[in-house]
Amino acid sequence: MSNYIQFFLPIVTMLLGSFLTYFWGIRVKRNEASLKSKEEHYSKLLIKLQGFVGSTANSQTKKEFFEEQYKSWLYCSDDVVKSINAMVSLVINAHGNAPNPEEGRKAIGNIVLAMRKDLNEKTKLNYKDFKYTDVI
Repeated sequence: MSNYIQFFLPIVTMLLGSFLTYFWGIRVKRNEASLKSKEEHYSKLLIKLQGFVGSTANSQTKKEFFEEQYKSWLYCSDDVVKSINAMVSLVINAHGNAPNPEEGRKAIGNIVLAMRKDLNEKTKLNYKDFKYTDVI
């Protein structure tokens, strides 16, 4: 019995170690790919948010934002989806008028903050720290 254990234990240990290394390696690669994909999608959403802000606001960029927003249901975290929905509700409730500027800044800042938390997990920033700058 002792000979079998001495023979099979190293083999089992090697196989188990190989499996675990493969499993964790694949998992890390999958997480990296997912993070990179989210970064690309979030950057598109972020650029399209300019359609709602200051002198950069225009209907074409808003339309493009909503196209990206529909796709975002596939990859965004729940907090990002809820933040986007809150901003959309703010725009709808304004009935074609400009919403309250402070509420608008808060809604957009919360979207960006939710994206940041989804990508980085830790942040000490809040919605007030995000600002668009109009370049004329």
